[in-house]
Amino acid sequence: MSMAIRLLGHPRIEDPARAVYRFRSQKSWALLAYLLLADRPPPRRDVAELLFGSADDPLGALRWSLAEIRRGLGDGATLGGDPLTLHIPAGATVDVEIVTKSDWRRALAVIDLGSELLEGMAPQAGASFDSWLAAERRRLGAASEAILHEAALGLRSQGDLPGALACATRAARLNPWDENLQALVIRLHRQSGDITAAREAYDSYRAGLREELGVEPGQAVESAWREEPLEARTGTSVAVVLIEAGEAAVSAGAVTVGLSSLRSAVAMADRSQSAELRLRSRLVLAETLIHSARGLDEDGISTLHEGALLAESLGEALALARIQAELGYVDFLRARYGRATRWLSESLVGGAGDDDVNVRALMYLGSIESDRAEYSRAVEHLRAAATLAEEVGLLRGHAYATSMLGRVHLMTGDLDAASDELSLSMGSCEAEHWLSFLPGPPALLGVFLLARADVAGATSALEHAFARACQVGDPCWEGISARGLALVADAAGDAAGAFALLDEAGARSSRVADAYVWLDAYILDARCALGRRHGHPETGAWVDALSSLAERTGMRELRVRALVHGAALGRAGDAEVAARLAEAIESPILRALVAAA
Repeated sequence: MSMAIRLLGHPRIEDPARAVYRFRSQKSWALLAYLLLADRPPPRRDVAELLFGSADDPLGALRWSLAEIRRGLGDGATLGGDPLTLHIPAGATVDVEIVTKSDWRRALAVIDLGSELLEGMAPQAGASFDSWLAAERRRLGAASEAILHEAALGLRSQGDLPGALACATRAARLNPWDENLQALVIRLHRQSGDITAAREAYDSYRAGLREELGVEPGQAVESAWREEPLEARTGTSVAVVLIEAGEAAVSAGAVTVGLSSLRSAVAMADRSQSAELRLRSRLVLAETLIHSARGLDEDGISTLHEGALLAESLGEALALARIQAELGYVDFLRARYGRATRWLSESLVGGAGDDDVNVRALMYLGSIESDRAEYSRAVEHLRAAATLAEEVGLLRGHAYATSMLGRVHLMTGDLDAASDELSLSMGSCEAEHWLSFLPGPPALLGVFLLARADVAGATSALEHAFARACQVGDPCWEGISARGLALVADAAGDAAGAFALLDEAGARSSRVADAYVWLDAYILDARCALGRRHGHPETGAWVDALSSLAERTGMRELRVRALVHGAALGRAGDAEVAARLAEAIESPILRALVAAA
């Protein structure tokens, strides 16, 4: 047993080797949490202003709290310097680090998993710290939810249905409107043989959706509730034929037919004596569910977790790396960036030497960093992915990586570089005949043209992208194109049309359970900007929604933009928090926006 620092729930330090000094001030707990959760050591004066700005001697008050933390942590800790650097004693654990960085097996041992950061505490430190604390509470709540979800899938793959159901139920309580979590709870009840409980979970969720949001359950929940048992036929050779037939059907665009064949292949493989066939059938089914079907990512990642268990037992490092890359991709879409980074980093190690796995892992890691506004790291990963993909002829990887590079340059204001990358992306898409991705680069090109004040060019590009996106039924490209068309309408003086198009953009982008969460926030930012410009009565609610989503997920730039919108609405403290956060983001456009606020 070693020291444990617990910041979730009622904060405390536990050490079986000694009597632990108890902090006398809530601000000492606030300071310890801030230092442990900071991305990098913060300057001493900034911390003094943040936590002790109202004191007669902020630096003196900071020194007092630092001394109290040293007493609490004991002789094995070091704390000091400028910027402030904290090293906890060797072997000590911190619950928030376990929840955000460890695997689900270790995280389940965290005593207060799902509890609030510094529960019951409200240090009187001012608006900037209050904003930081609220954001971290939301982010760690989301991390707890993600861990419980991952644990439920992991336990299910091991055959522990009661344990899986307990974790899924806890996760669903943390986020009761998440369709994927509800689908998992319903599916686990059905697999446990408790159809009554499955029906009650389905009816309760459906009634709540109707009452609170006025909508019906989505495809993920309906699929979980109506899921039929898989066929019981056997035969290894038949399973192989079904895998091949399923792949061919999906390639031809007959996704429903292909999925039926692949599900049957999994059932037959399970009744064969071939662990390799069981793994292969799951890999193909999972990748089809994630990349070719709409709204069925939850089913796909459940299948991936089963595949991971098989890959580990067979010692199939490359297959496991493939699975980890896919798990990372889904967590990236859901804005579970910490979990996604862990999966993808492991994929890079396990897939070393395999070009396809490396390109996927690098381009998804770069996309994560772009979403989080870590733009230098994003460019580094995406450039490596694009270069490798071009060298080995992986045109889809090249198209994806260069499109995301174009988006990074758009966000940071380097329009010439954005145009170059988007042109490369469109060229690779067309050469590969990648129809499902083809609307993407033109949609981003429309944003570029609008930034260049080429309204006519932007209109043409965005209308073209929107039509193609609707043709292939891609919610992401439909949403981003509709968002761009809304800005075009506003530039032409049609404010009513712009708001209607933004409503449509939000509805299209989030109509399935496996939507791209960053895009939801990007559309909300446009709503806030137009709402401020035209005095829309719902602007305050949109700003709150954007702030909550950005804080929960760690989307740094969009959080700053929410604060800028809040400052424009007269919200105290938002401008100074935005200025402080923007300093760490490499975006001239964002800094100019904050300066103007």
